Order: sequence, then structure tokens, then C-alpha cells
Amino acid sequence: MNSIKSVPARVLSRRPGHSLEAEREQFDKTQAISISKAINTQEAPVKEKHARRIILGTHHEKGAFTFWSYAIGLPLPSSSILSWKFCHVLHKVLRDGHPNVLQDCQRHRSNIREIGDLWGHLHDRYGQLVNVYTKLLLTKISFHLKHPQFPAGLEVTDEVLEKTAGTDVNNIFQLTVEMFDYMDCELRLSESVFRQLNTAIAVSQMSSGQCRLAPLIQVIQDCSHLYHYTVKLMFKLHACLPADTLQGHRDRFHEQFHSLRNFFRRASDMLYFKRLIQIPRLPEGPPNFLRASALAEHIKPVVVIPEEAPEDEEPENLIEISTGPPAGEPAVVADLFDQTFGPPNGSLKDDRDVQIESLKREVEMLRGELEKIKLEAQRYVSQLKGQVNALEAELEEQRKQKQKALVDNEQLRHELAQLLAAQREGERNQGLREEAEKKASTIEARYHKLKEKHSELIGTHAELLRKNADTAKQLTVTQQSQEEVARVKEQLAFQMEQVKRESEMKLEEQSDLLEKLKEELEAKARELVRAQEVLTRTEQSGSELSSRLDALSAEKAALSSTVRQRDADLQAAQGLVREKEAALSREQQRSAQETAQLRGQLADKESQEQELQRRLLDQQFAVLRGTAAEAERILQDAVAKLDDPLHLRCTSSPDYLVSRAQAALDAVSALEKGHAQYLVSRSDASVLVAALTQFSYLAADTIVNGSATSHLAPTDPADRLVDMCRECGARALELLGQLQEQQTLHQAQPSLVGHPLQGILQLGQELKPKSLDVRQEELGAMVDKEMAATSTAIEDAVWRIEDMMNQARHASSGVKLEVNERILNSCTDLMKAIRLLVTTSTSLQKEIVESGRGAATQQEFYAKNSRWTEGLISASKAVGWGATQLVESADRVVLHTGKYEELIVCSHEIAASTAQLVAASKVKADKHSPHLSRLQECSRAVNETAANVVASSKSGQEQIEERDTMDFSGLSLIKLKKQEMESQVRVLELEKTLEAERVRLGELRKQHYVLAGAVGTPSDEDPGRPSAAPRSGASKKPPLAQKPSVAPRQDHQLDKKDGVYPAQLVNY
Repeated sequence: MNSIKSVPARVLSRRPGHSLEAEREQFDKTQAISISKAINTQEAPVKEKHARRIILGTHHEKGAFTFWSYAIGLPLPSSSILSWKFCHVLHKVLRDGHPNVLQDCQRHRSNIREIGDLWGHLHDRYGQLVNVYTKLLLTKISFHLKHPQFPAGLEVTDEVLEKTAGTDVNNIFQLTVEMFDYMDCELRLSESVFRQLNTAIAVSQMSSGQCRLAPLIQVIQDCSHLYHYTVKLMFKLHACLPADTLQGHRDRFHEQFHSLRNFFRRASDMLYFKRLIQIPRLPEGPPNFLRASALAEHIKPVVVIPEEAPEDEEPENLIEISTGPPAGEPAVVADLFDQTFGPPNGSLKDDRDVQIESLKREVEMLRGELEKIKLEAQRYVSQLKGQVNALEAELEEQRKQKQKALVDNEQLRHELAQLLAAQREGERNQGLREEAEKKASTIEARYHKLKEKHSELIGTHAELLRKNADTAKQLTVTQQSQEEVARVKEQLAFQMEQVKRESEMKLEEQSDLLEKLKEELEAKARELVRAQEVLTRTEQSGSELSSRLDALSAEKAALSSTVRQRDADLQAAQGLVREKEAALSREQQRSAQETAQLRGQLADKESQEQELQRRLLDQQFAVLRGTAAEAERILQDAVAKLDDPLHLRCTSSPDYLVSRAQAALDAVSALEKGHAQYLVSRSDASVLVAALTQFSYLAADTIVNGSATSHLAPTDPADRLVDMCRECGARALELLGQLQEQQTLHQAQPSLVGHPLQGILQLGQELKPKSLDVRQEELGAMVDKEMAATSTAIEDAVWRIEDMMNQARHASSGVKLEVNERILNSCTDLMKAIRLLVTTSTSLQKEIVESGRGAATQQEFYAKNSRWTEGLISASKAVGWGATQLVESADRVVLHTGKYEELIVCSHEIAASTAQLVAASKVKADKHSPHLSRLQECSRAVNETAANVVASSKSGQEQIEERDTMDFSGLSLIKLKKQEMESQVRVLELEKTLEAERVRLGELRKQHYVLAGAVGTPSDEDPGRPSAAPRSGASKKPPLAQKPSVAPRQDHQLDKKDGVYPAQLVNY
């Protein structure tokens, strides 16, 4: 029968490798069970064995993938206790798990943050704790990812801390701030837990209290390391930076110190923590960072976890072996094929599989033994650390007693000095000496106590040495076990050489694991060596303490001798005082010299600043002078173009000239502001330079465009425009010359340049065309239209007067009827005269057009003479509007709702309007034209009929008004005198009102003439003309009897107020 060694390797490779899959499945199952038992909804602390299995699982798979795959499926939002225990387990996994756990937790930061935010918004006691705990975990993950030199357990040597901090003070500063934030999160969690718990002992022994207190064990471990690191970094910062800069750091450290000390004190008083952790004690006060020697007094707080009692654990198989037969059971084969290749269904195993499984079980057993050895070594190290910590605490106590003894000695010295001073008084010296002897006896008693303590310390040291020897023996046993493990490993390697490649790789992994364990054991051995060194140093410090006690006894003897030598000491003290006084005088002299030097340096600094200020002012003025010179050249070039014959062909429009002049005026305002600002502060000439540059460009542009505009203007305006441009250039050049000299800089007045620019602006306004809103081809049609509208308005006015006369005959009688008929007849005659005037003016206009247009059309003639046409249109509109107003006034007088003065004013306005129409027609007419003579006769007739209307109105007013007869009968002298005084008051009031109205009339006429002169043609409305009162009554107005209007203009439009303007004659 063939042996199993003769089976080909290619046949063995066909068999499925169920062992690795089974091992992985068993591992996942174990982890799932541990996670479900550790993280549940029971209000009890997490059992240490379940947490330990989860931590070992992270080391087995070198990460926390399996942990997170199960943790994500937990219903954390449904139970706050479940979330709290999840945070506790995650904290333990971060501290004690594999280093790769940190990277896996970084990938699930969002899950941690979401759990914390969810419970932070709910009013649940555990939920608020979960919110604080998640913030701590996120801070811990961020800190260790940013500083990978610090493991999650925060246990590094001082050398690593120094290397991480580096020499850059900014890095040290930032690292300290981050550790402060880390510590704040830890303390905030502890405060939140204590806030929800009563600190009584009974509460800490209940399961609900322990569930909350259990995570504080990890918090205590973290805080002890963070406190030590912050102290180191603070001393390093104070060595690099001044104390004032670090005041905020010191305040924050003191606050954390008191919180941490209170936390450790409260936790130490609880029975729950006493059996689980040994909490260190912090000193009474924080370290004094302002004194560098205080670093030597700092003692690193060490947290010791006592050895735990073994727990009853359920046996769990790491590898399932129930599916196969026992290792010693022989395989049943049917034939040579089955014996060689195994059964076809794979249900039976051959000898090689059995051998592999037995080897795996042995490997697992060895792994368990190694873990136990490792745990035992850790316990021994922890115990040694605890003992070392206790010894250090005792040494600290001894050091405090020594300091107290020194303080007492200082007090004794002071009292002895007082005794020396008091001995001169006689009898009191003996009492003081006795008191000093009593205190010396007290010191001697304290010395004996210190000596007893020293002997106790020596005994403790000997006991520690014995324990150290026991530990060394145990370490030897561990090393022997390690050698046995190495031999077993060699035997396993020899047997596994004949197995397939997969088994060889598995054994290599196991050998690597054993090597790592060996290295860990060596590290622990090194730690034991360091512990021995610490004990040695402790023994040395004990010997130093004994020497110091001897020194104290010698000092006691010296004190007794000092009493005898009081006189010599007093003299020495007096000599010391004299030396101090001499040193003080020397120090004062040195301070005076340093003060003089500093004053000299200050004077030099002030002189340098004055020199720099003077240079700055000179540079700013040089920039201003250069800018002014360049601006002067620009303006000189512009003024020279006024006399340049080549510039005669250049033309410009008045509109563009007006825009340039307005921009130049704005530049003058900016120049005034810049000049005023520069006079206030001459260290900054930027505003004045910018304004001067803009002003020179705009002023030169205005002068050049003014010259170009004068080439197309009439002679008189052109000459005035050129003169104004010359004046503008002269004043601008004068201003620029003043700006170039320091003496005349403050005398410069930029506002003087604004006057000629304003004159140029006004001349440009006058030269602008006034009919821009009406197209030239429409002027002719508008003339005919307005003349026809005027004739129609006059005919309608005649018809309305006849209608009013008929109504007056039916509605009135007697004197009133006579007055109304006289007035209406005179108005009718006036309307007829006006109608004849308009007809004659139309005939004269046609004659002028026919004689003056030549071969051009009527529209072209009107377009060519647009100014004259516009005046004719305005005059015609004024005549028609005046006739309409006269009819409305007469209507109101007849109906007794108006005043006779309105008729008089309307008559005067009609006379003025007809004179304007005659003047507009006479401009272009021939002197010998018969139509012109007839027009003048019609004008005189209109004036006569207007005078008749005025006379009729006055006479009618005199007839209508009833004059009261003055009856003075029955009045006494006193009443007459009283009425006389009232009449005088009334006269004065009327005179005052009359004077005010005349002034108003004068202002209205002045404004009217200004507007009429600015526009150049009569407008539709005038503020100076009194508006007619609204008509009331049954009389109906004809549709055309209304105020004439023209199309609105954009620039220089006709006035919008009612009024009549005299005609303005313009030479074309």
C-alpha cells in the first residue's frame, strides 16, 4: 500500500483548503459573540474578558475591520445605554488595540459624529453622556492621526516627546494647545459623569453607577499622561518665550490642574476604583513655570492597574475539529485509489490532515501559553511600577518634610537674630534663650522622626530588592519557557517541511509571531532592567537623604555656636548692608548712564524721523511741481491753438462744449478739495496730483473745443467765446505757476478758474440750437397749423362773446345790462381786430416766404430760418391764447364770478402779444410791402380796441360798485378817534400788502425775462402771469379755446407756466 508521502504534490493541490476558511469563520463567530456580550442594553459595566477578546481580535487581524463590520449593524440610535457601552468599547480598542485600528476608526468618523449629534439633541441622561463621549473619541482620533509619534495609549518616553516637539517654538506652542483641548474633552466627560451620580459609596457599587463610572478608568489613564506632557511642554515654552506671552497658557493649565486634581480625589474616594486602578495623587499646587528649577521637583503621575483575579471563561475552540475523526483513528480505505487520493466526497481525512490539525492545535496551545506569559510579565511590570510609584510618593513626602524642616530652621535663624538684638535689654535675653532651646529640642525631635522614617525607607528598599530578585527568577523561568517554545518551534518546522506549501506558509506566520513575542519579552526584560535602575536611584536618593539628615544635625550644632557668635554676625550683617548700599549706588549710577544713552538714542531717532519727513515732503512737492509743469505745458498748447491758423478748420458743437465745460467745473471743485487737503497734510499729494492732472486735461479740452465752436458761431458770440477761453487759460496758467512755488502755494485759489469756465458754459448754452425737439421739415407745417389754430381760437372767442351777450340780456337788466353790453361789445371789436391782424400776418408771412425762398421749397425756407420760424410760431400761439383768456375773463365778469381787473390785464397781454407777432413778421418783411403797412395798421387798431376794453371795464366797475355814504351822525369824539385809528391801521396794512405784492411782481417779471432770454423764444407758460380762476356757470367753452401747446423739449424747452413774453429779435 502506498504511503502518504508518495502522493504527488499536484494531486494534493486539488484538495480544498477548508482549514483557513473554518478558522476565519470561527474567528468571526468569536468576535460577534464578544461584541454582542460587551455591547448590550443592560445597565452594567462592560466585562473585561469580552473587551479583551475584541482587543486580541484586532491584533489577530491587524485592524478593526471585523469590529466595525459588526458595530455598524448595532441599533445604536434606539438605546442610549447601547451607545454608551459602544463608546466605552471603542475607547478601549483605540487604547489597547492594534495600531491600524486608528485608521479604521478614521473611516467611520461620520458614524461616530452622527451618534453623538443624535443623542445630543435628545433629553436623555445617557444620551448627554454619549454626546460628550463621542466628542472625546473624535478629538482622540484626530490628535493621534496628526501626531503618529504618540500611540493611542499615550505612553511615550521623554525623548520621544522632545523629538516630537522639536526646537520650533511655534510647533511647541501648537502641540501644547492641542493637548489642552485633549485634556478639556477628558475632563468634560468626567465632570458629566459625576454630575449625574451621587458620590456616595453605595452608588459606586451599584450596577447603574458602575456602568457610568467604568469608562473613567481609560480617562484616568489618558489624563495622567497628558498632565505629564503638558508640564514638560510648558516648561519648554517658558524657556523660549517671555512670561507675559504665556499668561493665557498658565491660566488654562491652572484651571485644568485644579479640575484634574479634584477628579482624581473624588475617584480615589470611590470603592469601585480602589479595586480596579491605583490613582496617583497630584501635588497641592501647580508647578511654578516661572522658576526653571521647579521642573526637577515635578513627579510624573503613574497609573497602576492591579493584577486581576482570573475569571471563569467559557471554553471556546479557535479551530473547529468536530467534523473530522480523531487524530489517532485509522483511515478506512476501500481500495488503492481511495487510499492514494482520498474518498471522492471528502468526508474522511487522511493522515496528513490529521497531522496538520494536531500541529495547529499545538500551535494554538503554545500561543495561549505565550499570551499567559506575556500577561504575567505585564502584571509583574505593573506591580513593580506601582511599587516604584509608592516609593516615589514616600520620597516626595520625605522631601516635603525636609523642606518643612528647612523652613523651621529659617524661622529659628530669624528668631535667633531677634534674640541677638534683644540680649542688650538684659533680663529678656535669658527668656529668649530658653525659648530657642525649646525650639531646638523640637527640631531634635523632628530629626529623630526623620531618622526613623529613613530607617523605614531603608527597610522598604531592602524589601523591594528582594522582590526584584523574585522577579528576576520569574524572568529566568520565562526565558526557559521561551527556549522550550523555540525548541518546539524547531520540531514543528522539521515536521512541517513535508507538508504542502500552504502549511509551510502558515508555520512561517506562526514563527514570525513567536519572534514578535520574543521581542516583546526582551522589551519587558529591558523594562525590568530600567525598573532596577530606578530602584538603584531610589537607594541613592535614600543615601542622600541620610546625608542631608547628618547635615541637619551639624547645622543644629552650628546654631548653638551661632548664639555665642552673635556680635560677629551682627557686624557681618552691618558690613553686608554697607556693601548693598554701595552696590545700590553703583546700580543707580549705571541706570543714570543708561537713561542718558537712551535719551541720546531717542533724540537721534527723532532727528532721523524729522529728516525722513522732510524728504517725504520734498518728494511730494517735487511730484506736484512736475505734474503742474506738465499741466502748464498742456494748457499753453491749448491756448496757442486759439491763434493757430491751422485750427480754423476745426469745428465743434455747442453741446459738446457745454459737456466739456461742465466736466472742467467739476474738476475745479475736485482741485479745490485736493488743494485744501494738501495744505492740511503735505505728506500726501496724491489727491491733488490726480485732481490737477484731470483739471489740466479737461481745461485744455474746453479751451480747444471753445475755439472750435467759435468758428461756426456769429461774430459777437464767437469773439466773446474766444475772449473767455483766453481768460480761462490765463487764470489756469497763473494757478499752475502758484502751485509750482512753495511761497505762493497757499495763495493759490482754484475757484478763480471757475468763473471763466462758467462764462464758457453760459455762452455754449446760448449757442445751442433751440428747436432740437422739432424736425426742420416739420417747421413749415407747424407754422401753418399754429396760424390756423389761432384764427380758429379767435372765431370761437367771437362766437362765445355773442353767446354771452345773449345770456346777459336775458339774465340782467338796468345798469348791469348796460355795463355788460358795453364790455362785450368792446371785446367783440377787439376780437375782430385781432382776427384781421392774424389774417394780415398770414398774408405777410406768405409774401416773405415767396420772396425769400427762391428755388427752395417752403419747408426748406422754414428749416433754413428756424429761429425766425420759431418766434413766429410762439407769437401766434401767444395771440390765440390771449384771446381765449380774454373771453374767459369776460365770461366770469358777466357771471359776477370774476374781476374787472382780469379784463384789464388780459387786454394789456393781448396788446403785447400782437406787438410780438408784428415784430416777428416785420423781421423778414420788406419795408415797402403793403402787407406790412396793413399789419401795422391792424396792430394800432388792436391797441385802440384793447384800450376801449380797458376803459369799458373801468367805467363799468365804477357804475356797478356801490359807494356807501359816510354817516358820522351820532358818533362821539372818542368813537371817531377810534375809527380814525382803525382806518389808519387798515391803510398801513394795505400799503404793506401792496409793497410786498409789487416786490413779488418784480421778482416774477425778472424770472420771466431770465427764462425768456435763456430760451430765446416765447414759451407757453410763465410763473409771472397770474393764472385765471376756474370758470363756473353754465357757459360752455369751445373745444379749441384753451392754452396753446407745442411738443415738449428735452433741453432748453419753453417755460411751462402761463405767461406772455415780448418778442426777441435775432439777426440771422
